[in-house]
Amino acid sequence: MTALWYLLWFAVAVSLLVTVHEFGHFWVARRLGLKVLRFSVGFGKPLLSWRGRDGVEYWVCPIPLGGYVKMLDEREGPVPAADLPRSFTRQHPLKRVAVLLAGPGSNFLFAVLVLGAMFWSSGLTRWLPVIGDVTAGSLAAQAGVHSGDRIVAVNGAAVDSQSAVRMRLLEVMSGAGDARLTVRGNGGAERVLNLDVRDPVLRRSLTGPSGPMGGLGMHFWLPTVPPVLGRVLPGGPAARAGLRAGDRIVAIGGRPVHDFQDLVAAVSPHPGATLAITYRRGGLERTVEVTVAAVTAQGQRIGRIEAEQPPVENTPPGMVRHVPLGPLAALGLAAHRIGTLTVLQGQLLWRMVLGRVSIKNLGGPLTIAQEAGESASAGAGSFLGFLVLISLEIGFLNLLPIPILDGGQVVFQLVEWVKGAPLSERAQVIGQQVGIALLIVLMGVALFNDIARQFS
Repeated sequence: MTALWYLLWFAVAVSLLVTVHEFGHFWVARRLGLKVLRFSVGFGKPLLSWRGRDGVEYWVCPIPLGGYVKMLDEREGPVPAADLPRSFTRQHPLKRVAVLLAGPGSNFLFAVLVLGAMFWSSGLTRWLPVIGDVTAGSLAAQAGVHSGDRIVAVNGAAVDSQSAVRMRLLEVMSGAGDARLTVRGNGGAERVLNLDVRDPVLRRSLTGPSGPMGGLGMHFWLPTVPPVLGRVLPGGPAARAGLRAGDRIVAIGGRPVHDFQDLVAAVSPHPGATLAITYRRGGLERTVEVTVAAVTAQGQRIGRIEAEQPPVENTPPGMVRHVPLGPLAALGLAAHRIGTLTVLQGQLLWRMVLGRVSIKNLGGPLTIAQEAGESASAGAGSFLGFLVLISLEIGFLNLLPIPILDGGQVVFQLVEWVKGAPLSERAQVIGQQVGIALLIVLMGVALFNDIARQFS
């Protein structure tokens, strides 16, 4: 996929979510009687602008990295006496807090509604946390984990899916590193295993973008999938080389390919390389040269030929559970999932500050753009899932008590409410400068990670 494709979907995603965020500020401000002067999506000189019947200027600007709602404010210039009651500065501090919180709140609400609609449309699919391969001599092997074990609890908390196990282990490894696994073997008997990671450097490495499972030396069971191409993404390396859905990959670089996992293992380590791929179609074998795309996934630069695996048909009964959901159940589950992820974000960020979580988890605009383009290529469901996560991150980021963000402004308003008078102009200026410095450091680390991933 080209950089232009990534940029297009990055602009679509960020513009949409910025509009959601700013509309929250706009809607609540209007409902509380404040006068809104301008609603802008993007920064820079407007590409489109118009004045609505409500008297508000609407701008669409070319730089899709943010937006703003400009309200009547005495600090920015003279305000006619008749409009003073509608000025932002003349409102009770709690009214101002409500306006400020409405932006992040809209992002959380958007995430809940979209995720709820996805659950309602397709139901909930859970892959049971059954262990497949265990690396000899690894921490998992030393703890007594065996292939075929099903993890039923982590530190006493029941888990019923692979994603739940990953989240619990990530939480544990970012903390004290003492995981007590309750596993059920093939015979049905349960065992309690102690998986303690004492080394803080190793624990921090296990909190990286790839997650803790591989570093601990265990992998979830995967069904054997034949090396047959499913959907071939238009314009991708496989499509450009003439490969089609239904082609059976026989060998890569002269080495036989037995299943789809072999295919992935042969391609992933070679981003940007040209590989000789032998395939069978209609009883005839051919070999083509495929230039592998370089993408970033889970914080690592890997190779892909942009072809999906075929549908899984040999999954044992009970390994996958699909639960259809009604609209209320779907919405409730979505709200619970978003709440859980938000709490986990807060924990991981604080532990990142303490040095317990890898800073490699921070991603900047390059990573977001790449993920936007790849999720859009994978289909509407994948792109909607991407929007849910990014909307959640935007909402969470804006709640941080950094002065130039919504959360920092909320702190200023609450201090004014308790004190009975606004903070001094000097204190506010210092706060703004500290906030800008913190954001520069944060974005600098994220951008460094972006660049490092491209060249790692």
